[in-house]
Amino acid sequence: MRIPATAAIAALGGALVLGLTAVPAAQAAPATSADCTTDAFGIAGKYGEFVLGDDVHSPDAEGAVAVGGNADFTGGFSVANELSAAEVDALPGRASLVVRGDLVNGGSATVVMKGDAVVGGAVKDRKVELHNGTFSRKADLIDFEAEFAKLRSYSSALAGESATSGTKVVLDGPKLTLEGSAGDRNVFSVPVEQLEKAKEVFIKVPAGATTVVNVGGQGYDMAAAGTTGFFLSGGQDFVLDDKLQSASEGKVRAKLLWNFPDATKVVKNSQAAWPGSVLAPKAHFELGTAAPVNGSVWVASLHGSGGAETHHFPFTGCLPEVPGTETPSPGGTPSEGTGTTPPATATPSASVTPPSESATPSDEPSEGPSESAAPGTPAPSDSPAAGGDLASTGSSGTIPIVIGGAAVLAAGAGLVVMARRRKSQA
Repeated sequence: MRIPATAAIAALGGALVLGLTAVPAAQAAPATSADCTTDAFGIAGKYGEFVLGDDVHSPDAEGAVAVGGNADFTGGFSVANELSAAEVDALPGRASLVVRGDLVNGGSATVVMKGDAVVGGAVKDRKVELHNGTFSRKADLIDFEAEFAKLRSYSSALAGESATSGTKVVLDGPKLTLEGSAGDRNVFSVPVEQLEKAKEVFIKVPAGATTVVNVGGQGYDMAAAGTTGFFLSGGQDFVLDDKLQSASEGKVRAKLLWNFPDATKVVKNSQAAWPGSVLAPKAHFELGTAAPVNGSVWVASLHGSGGAETHHFPFTGCLPEVPGTETPSPGGTPSEGTGTTPPATATPSASVTPPSESATPSDEPSEGPSESAAPGTPAPSDSPAAGGDLASTGSSGTIPIVIGGAAVLAAGAGLVVMARRRKSQA
């Protein structure tokens, strides 16, 4: 059967249209962006203790320590024993101990177990001991004022988040229970008056979910109620949190954040190990003399001794890039934010002692195997390479088909014109 030229061209055009619409979905789908980030705290998030002013502490911080004022480690202090090689590489200058001002130790040992030490002022009484790093003098490795401006802004914005739908905050005598069912993020709003009445605190959320406890008020004193324990549950039985035991193998504690946006003083009761990380960027943090914080602390100043250590359980929760721009859905899942960075606030409220201009003869690092460490600052292991891969949008495979289709259709149109001319001449 003879097919007219016009019909053939029409069929060809239809086939091309079908071919264009049949581009694989995986190729044509646009790249999507997550509505939260695991790096909300930037440089501060890499340190177990990140302090704007003075830090008076002994005997131990398992993670990295950065101090914007002076550090008094009298009584002995060790740093960074629990850091992995990748965590050390991700620190600014690979420095697991940063002191912008003077470092005083009263003749006791200050030991950096992993990574380097950077001090801006004098090291008084005894040299810093390093196991596999180097010592250097530098006062501007970290811009503490800029970082704390970000922390204060972020803390305030995070406090503006509405409590997640379905969350419960129940104070029953001396027992405070926080319970949420959202699988991604549970936000609680807890008046400080309630928290200070709790002798025991119970938190139950799905294992792996991020938990934010926003605490209002100018200060928090855990010793007011004599809080003795925090019990966590990831859906199973409650577990009294301690270094060697935690609910769901630590998944609840790792994503638990206590936010004190307005507090100027936070006091931890020595009897209670405090699970989760503490964001109190305007506050002096009194750790007490016993029981640790099982997480990171970001505070204006700090004091602690004895068993009041900071254990290396870094915050790994997923937080909104711009708190307050997401509207919680009925199921408690926030909608996608704008993806911009909150503006920095004014100058910090905490005073910072300026670094000493002169150094004592004893401020050089002790001799040891650390001197053989290679100098330099390796790039973080998780940093993207310049000019890295971009997400495919599927257009690269479609464009040649479109061009080829246009050429074939043009040729077909020419055949139609020639056929009509021959018919008219006949």
